[in-house]
Amino acid sequence: MHCPFCSAVDTKVIDSRLVGEGSSVRRRRQCLVCNERFTTFEVAELVMPRVVKSNDVREPFNEEKLRSGMLKALEKRPVSADDVEMALNHIKSYLSWFGRA
Repeated sequence: MHCPFCSAVDTKVIDSRLVGEGSSVRRRRQCLVCNERFTTFEVAELVMPRVVKSNDVREPFNEEKLRSGMLKALEKRPVSADDVEMALNHIKSYLSWFGRA
């Protein structure tokens, strides 16, 4: 990790904590050259498979398109935004797993 203050490559991790329900890691780092401290956040990047449309055209998975479709379909139903987000996370996890199989 490069230091944002002096661009040195040598840094050490002082503290690591899980944040966001365990979906990301907050790391407190210190530069070994200038001794400045800074914080980084690490989040796993899911590699999503491409979506095959009905006309056999392939396009990248678009989370926002799925979210807007779900919100439109559920707008008159008693479903909270948190439930929609949870469903989106489950769908993305499944697609990520399915894309590797």
